[in-house]
Amino acid sequence: MQIYSIITGSGKYIPEIVVKNEEFFNRTFINEQGEVLAKPVPDIVKKFQEITDIHERRYLSPEYNTSDMAFFAAEKAIASARIDPETLDYIIVAHNFGDILHDNIKSDMVPTLASRVKHLLKIANPDCVAYDLPFGCPGWVQGIIQANYYIKSGDAKTILVIGAENLSRIADPHDVDSMIYSDGAGAVILQAKHASSPVGLLCHKTRTDTLNEAHFLKMDISYDPEFGDDTLFMKMNGRKLYEYALNTVPQLVKETIEKSGVPLTSIKKVLIHQANAKMDEAIIQRTFKLFEMPLTDSSQIMPMTISKLGNNSVATVPILYDMIIKGELEGHQINSGDHLVFASVGAGMNVNAFVYLVP
Repeated sequence: MQIYSIITGSGKYIPEIVVKNEEFFNRTFINEQGEVLAKPVPDIVKKFQEITDIHERRYLSPEYNTSDMAFFAAEKAIASARIDPETLDYIIVAHNFGDILHDNIKSDMVPTLASRVKHLLKIANPDCVAYDLPFGCPGWVQGIIQANYYIKSGDAKTILVIGAENLSRIADPHDVDSMIYSDGAGAVILQAKHASSPVGLLCHKTRTDTLNEAHFLKMDISYDPEFGDDTLFMKMNGRKLYEYALNTVPQLVKETIEKSGVPLTSIKKVLIHQANAKMDEAIIQRTFKLFEMPLTDSSQIMPMTISKLGNNSVATVPILYDMIIKGELEGHQINSGDHLVFASVGAGMNVNAFVYLVP
C-alpha cells in the first residue's frame, strides 16, 4: 500500500458583477508610447473578442477583497469534502497581488492571505500551517504539487489549496490587455489515500524560464501619464508570452503524460489555464501533434470558461474543475476512472502540469 493524494472536495467564488465587452466602448486605450489608439474602440473590442473569445468577465464588489474570495471558496470546498477544518494540516493560498482595496491598488500581503483565510475559518489548531504561494498564473497547480509532496511524505493528511486573484484592480484601464482580466477564487481539499494501485495525482512537472523571459509579465506605470509614476499596474508582452506558451506548454504536457505512463488516448480532459482561447487552442493542437495524433475537435477534451469568466489567473483552473465536477459546465463531466491533465503557464515565466486519475 502506498500513499496517494486525491481531491475530496472543491469550491469556488465567482463575483456577481458582470462586465460585458460593450462596457469598454467608452474607454480610451493608449499604447506604450502614450499615444491614443487611432482605431475606433468598438473595432478594438471586436478584434479582442475574436482572439480571446472573451465576451464578459466578473469583477469583485467593492466591499470584498482577494482574501474574502479565497475564504468563500474554502468554505465550499470544506463543506464539499465533509471535513472538520480543524483537521487541516496546511492551507496554501496561491495569488500574486494580495489584498487590494478598491480605492487603493497597493498590494497588502501582511499578514499572508493564507493566515487571513485561516482566521476567517476560525481554525484554532496551531499545527495547521498557512502560507502563500506567489507563482504567477500556475500558482494553484504548483500548490497542488507542493501539497502532494507533504502528503506523500506522510507528514500531512489533509490540505486546503486555494487560488484567488483580483486582477480587475491591478489592471491599467487604458491598456487594451485590461479587458482580459477578471476576478475569482477556486479551492480544493487534497487528502491522503492508501491504495495498492496508483490513484489521484500520478505525476507532475514544472519549469521556470528567466534568462530572457522573466519580464514578459511585470509591474509598470500606466500608459496614461496622468496616473504619474508611483502607481504600478500589471503589464504583459502579449506577443512574447504567446510565443513562449506555444513553445513550452505542449512539450511539458507531453513529458508529463509520458512520465505518467498513461496513453494520450486515455486522457479524458485537459484542464488548462484560461488565458486566451486562441492560445489555448494552439497549445492543445500542438500537444496532440507532438504525439503524432490528429485532433479535429478540442471542445470535448479541453473545456473552456473564458468566454464568460475571463482570465482570473490562479483561479481559472480550480474554478474550471469545480464547475465540471458540480455539473455546471454543459457538455462536460468527470467520472471515476478518468485521467485528467491540469496545466498552466504564467509570470515567471512558469509552466506546470500534473496527471490525475479520478478515484
